[in-house]
Amino acid sequence: MLTLPTTVDAVLAQVWRPAMAILPPLVRSGRADVIGLAIGGQESGYRTRVQTGGGPARSFWQFERGGIRGVLSDQTSRAMAVAACTELGVMPTVDTVYVAMETNDLLGAVFARLLLWTDPLPLPTDPAGAYALYLRLWRPGKPDDSRWPPAYKAALHALAD
Repeated sequence: MLTLPTTVDAVLAQVWRPAMAILPPLVRSGRADVIGLAIGGQESGYRTRVQTGGGPARSFWQFERGGIRGVLSDQTSRAMAVAACTELGVMPTVDTVYVAMETNDLLGAVFARLLLWTDPLPLPTDPAGAYALYLRLWRPGKPDDSRWPPAYKAALHALAD
């Protein structure tokens, strides 16, 4: 588990890439890497795994139970989510995954990628399209538009190294 706060570079090397190795090659892509890392930067800034102010969200990607339920129940992601949970030693139930996300960074990354996978549209290639995807899937209560450009740029920069 990474010491907090951490950086997008550390998350890429120690969390995102190992998490993507758990998933089938079919779901791995450079566009998903950029968007997934940007969303983590947008949601937590890689400073916390528990929503500040006592909110219900968990992991760098700030999952609530509804998002976990969506990944575990969607026909396109369910089997992969169950397989990943099994590999990570986590029972594939909403409550168990929710609790585990507070300490299991790989689980949070896997679910972030699988939530992106549930969207029927192709992954966008531009920052504005990626932000629209984030808004559509994460449904943040109070999105801070000003954080997206630096989070997206940091993700691009980390992946370019």
